Amino acid sequence: MTDPSTSFDVSTDTSEDTYDTTRTFESLGVVEPLTKTLANQGITTAFPIQAMTIEDALAGRDVCGKAKTGSGKTLGFGLPMLQRIAENLAGDDGRAVQISGSPAAPRGLVLLPTRELAVQVYEVLKPLGEALDLRVVAVYGGADIERQIGKLRKGCELIIATPGRLIDLGDRGELRVDDLDVLVLDEADRMADMGFMPQVEWVLRRLTKPHQTLLFSATLDGAVDRLVTRYLSDPVFHEVKSETQTVTNMVHHFFNVHQMDKVKVAAAIVTSYDKALIFCRTKRGADRVVEELSKLGVDAAAIHGDLRQQQRERALADFSSGKLHVLVATDVAARGLHIDGVDVVIHYDVPEDQKAYIHRSGRTARAGTSGVVVSLLVWNQLVEAEVIQRRLGMRIPIVEVFSNNPILKDLGSYEPDPADSVL
Repeated sequence: MTDPSTSFDVSTDTSEDTYDTTRTFESLGVVEPLTKTLANQGITTAFPIQAMTIEDALAGRDVCGKAKTGSGKTLGFGLPMLQRIAENLAGDDGRAVQISGSPAAPRGLVLLPTRELAVQVYEVLKPLGEALDLRVVAVYGGADIERQIGKLRKGCELIIATPGRLIDLGDRGELRVDDLDVLVLDEADRMADMGFMPQVEWVLRRLTKPHQTLLFSATLDGAVDRLVTRYLSDPVFHEVKSETQTVTNMVHHFFNVHQMDKVKVAAAIVTSYDKALIFCRTKRGADRVVEELSKLGVDAAAIHGDLRQQQRERALADFSSGKLHVLVATDVAARGLHIDGVDVVIHYDVPEDQKAYIHRSGRTARAGTSGVVVSLLVWNQLVEAEVIQRRLGMRIPIVEVFSNNPILKDLGSYEPDPADSVL
């Protein structure tokens, strides 16, 4: 633990637009089995947050990484974590290897807020772990716990977990965390927002042996700052700043629509794109939008907390693979989603505030690609949207649009006339 007065001794504060993005993973010290696996996936150079954090993490430093969603954080913590675990296992550190059938004693743990994020991080890290002969297991709520226990008893070096399921398994005596070499806290601010800090501290209090902590978060204030101050040792801080609060590669539109025409406007937009993500505030609202889109011939699926885990995973898999073109999500269900290639995000319901707008919108224009963000507003939501714009420093006309308007077919190039604004 660090003294409460301890401050970050290194701070890297750079813009995505100016940072050298030509760094290869080899030049950062990543070993050949990992770089070869990445190359087979078409990944050869590091994104800014990866280039900034991997070297320090490989050197054994505690790291705090702050970057926007979609910046490549998973490889930023995953590569050094896997490499250090493999190196420590190859050395003689006097720790016993897990015997098959006994409680899991992982060397690495990734703790994150949602089951969807757990599945996606698992899918990224599993092939990388296999390249180093490391077994990776994901455990999360909403899935068969007995099946997860069976996987743990076979042995694993890395566990990817949500807080509640991790503690359930610990209470059952199926795993222990006191042998960790590396702990990763991913989306720490989201875990704080969702009330998981007591569970996170449950884990941290049980780490009695020297270990490395890598913490990644969109913000490092409040509960996250207290976590860093209390539990991280001499951390190095890295931040990739955007020039604005929103992603610069996005095209933003705010449309005043009529309630009876609203779903038709959404349908007209999504038919022009390969992948569209629609946000609703409620689970019932998401189901209703899916049903109404279906009547218009648009194949869509919902993702929210009332659905069975298998349904959610199938919808995500179909959407990620391109089999499903439209996904309708609630804010809670979409937290931490990492889906590549989303062309357009539609705020079917007005976001709660500007932070929610940024978080939702960040599902598109990821990893340097472009994207379109559309807000659909009925008459009594115009002022809410204007407030969000003002807080984000945006000045985008809110224009009236009907579902038969041809501009909906090419929103990427459409530039609204300020004179047409309804406000």
